[in-house]
Amino acid sequence: MSNLQADPTVGPEGGPVEVLEGATVALGGPRGMAVTRTLPNRRRRMVGAWCFLDAYGPDDLAGTAGMRVGPHPHIGLQTVSWLVRGEVLHRDSLGNLREVRPGQLNLMTAGAGISHSEETPRDNSGVLQGVQLWVALPDEARTGPPAFAHHADLPVLTTGGLRATVIMGSLGDTTSPARTFSPLTGAEITADAGAAGVVPLRADFEYAVLTLDGAALIDGQELKPGPLLYVGEGRTSLRIAAGPATRVLLLGGEPFAESLVMWWNFVARSHEEIEAARAGWESGTFFGEVHGYDGPALPAPPMPITRLVPRGRIR
Repeated sequence: MSNLQADPTVGPEGGPVEVLEGATVALGGPRGMAVTRTLPNRRRRMVGAWCFLDAYGPDDLAGTAGMRVGPHPHIGLQTVSWLVRGEVLHRDSLGNLREVRPGQLNLMTAGAGISHSEETPRDNSGVLQGVQLWVALPDEARTGPPAFAHHADLPVLTTGGLRATVIMGSLGDTTSPARTFSPLTGAEITADAGAAGVVPLRADFEYAVLTLDGAALIDGQELKPGPLLYVGEGRTSLRIAAGPATRVLLLGGEPFAESLVMWWNFVARSHEEIEAARAGWESGTFFGEVHGYDGPALPAPPMPITRLVPRGRIR
């Protein structure tokens, strides 16, 4: 896990502000594409129901295979695939085959169990940049049936000089068509150089911001690509000012009350659930098959020596 490099300060509306530095991780194995993981973090594991955040690129794919993540399983979560540049091809055990492009949402709800693969398609634009996120499912939804949805047309909220594409949940009076299971927000906000605006927030949500392109001033604090800026709860608005060609990701939601066990690709509630999910994947008896991926499935790592225990959103 990554380290919290900055001590909390106090934001304009009195909420805590934390700079959460990311850790570099190889996606899909030691030779995989490098990503920066800012959730879960050393001290803060979640923002609302958002429990996982990898950012990658922009990567020049010349002479490389690009993204190659073989079939692997999930339980208890939704995967949210969002691209800034390039293309990713999704295959899953329900039989879905879908290419996602910038401005489009691939949303997979694992529920009780699903498997999928992700790869750069053979015909591609030669560059790749985006984020992969997980949303933890609440207890009443986490063992439901798996599902997949592709949303190519998402609503946009314009505020001042900002343009916010609402990916998940609601921002102000603008709501995404994507299915959610807890109150949350996910939006990509873009602005031309020198533009600024105020984004409406909910006081009962907590929020964080990640810069994807350029640099932004978040309530006067500069945020460049890399770290995740946690801006806390109790806010009703957030001022964002743009540097050159600014693009940021806003995440938020009601603080998640349930304790989770997160291990490998599973979000569960107990050590026993993780053991059962791992055994189901290794035996090939539970998560179905992903057809068409021309490579091996990812093996599950060994279970840890110590018992996995549920943890809350703050370590």
